[in-house]
Amino acid sequence: MIAPAFRLAPMLCVGVLLNLGTAFATRADVIIDWNAKAEAIAVDKRMLPPANARGMAIMHVAMFEAVNAIERRYSTYRLSLTADRNASKDAAAAAAAYAVLVALHPEQEKSLTAHLVAALQQIPEAETKASAIALGTKAATEILAWRANDGANAVEGYRPHTTAGLYVPTVIPVSSTYGRVVPWAMSSGSQFRPLPPPSLTSAKWARDVNEVREFGVRANSKRSAEQTDVARFWFVTGPQAWNPIVRQLAAMRKLDVVDSARLFALVAIATDDAFIAVFDAKYHYNFWRPITAIRNADLGNNPGTPRDGAWLPLGDTPMHPEYPCAHCITTMAAAAVLQTAFGNDIPEVSMTSPTAPGVTRRWTRLQDYADEVAIARIYAGFHYRFSNGAAQDMGRDIAKLVIRTKLQRLSASVTPKR
Repeated sequence: MIAPAFRLAPMLCVGVLLNLGTAFATRADVIIDWNAKAEAIAVDKRMLPPANARGMAIMHVAMFEAVNAIERRYSTYRLSLTADRNASKDAAAAAAAYAVLVALHPEQEKSLTAHLVAALQQIPEAETKASAIALGTKAATEILAWRANDGANAVEGYRPHTTAGLYVPTVIPVSSTYGRVVPWAMSSGSQFRPLPPPSLTSAKWARDVNEVREFGVRANSKRSAEQTDVARFWFVTGPQAWNPIVRQLAAMRKLDVVDSARLFALVAIATDDAFIAVFDAKYHYNFWRPITAIRNADLGNNPGTPRDGAWLPLGDTPMHPEYPCAHCITTMAAAAVLQTAFGNDIPEVSMTSPTAPGVTRRWTRLQDYADEVAIARIYAGFHYRFSNGAAQDMGRDIAKLVIRTKLQRLSASVTPKR
């Protein structure tokens, strides 16, 4: 159900905000700006990464549909919108973002309205400004309506594996239903489900569990100081882990608003589908985390995996099954979309992280960025190397599917008629 605040958005936008502004050229800043605004809300609310990724996808698809309707450069995602070709793309994008975010975060309406007012003040007055605002609002309304029953709000019903009377930890795992959410590009959450993890009696299992036992342990680890920084840096997860890079590259390449909207939408689609795929696989295999495996290594009947009954990881293990790595699949999906747009070698991009104050990480290759995230999960004590590899393969495949099937460039420019 759409929040009441959202239903007021068209009247607010058209009736109050039209008498604002000075002109500036259409540019990608509006997409970058609202991406950063949405991220700030998610951080403030401490949203779980899948819910954050879903919201980003809804917002960026709505923004894309609105601006692409004005200049029909790419195939639509699903909407059939008509627009005046002279309408302001910036106003349409801002109105779409605003309407989505107010619907998803109604408690933020005051802040979001102020943000929208500031954005629209920079757009010249014209009759087409009103139509652009109405267009953006319509795009948001239709995408929100489509996703209203996508399964994201399914009731959690995880059942711990146990026997009658035996104590199990009482914290319920997160996102146990997310693998059944309706995907954006995949046919189902299981489309890219990986093969099972290796046998507990295999040499591969022994190698990988011993690696995390030695490098991911909290005390007396083989990690270097830099490796510990890397592990802590990537305690940050979800869209915060790739949005800053997307914003930097879009700004560096000076993408116009349509191309920027498409780039952010493709990344958002791929990463939300990656979350759907990874949680399908996680709860299908229900594989144990290193803290469980190492403390119970004697149960695996593998002489190469010594038991350590007091082993603790560097960080607090995320509350969902291990296989495969969620951080690895999502960052690889984002990196693979960006590789298609910009190539693997890029101008230097950098990030800071709230989980590693004072540390800045820099990359000139997108694969290096994705690989750093993967190795960080070993250093953190959260994941095995085979899990990271399976997740990266899934992320690449999802990105390829999204690039191949969504928001395709049209063979000839089609401009909507007045």
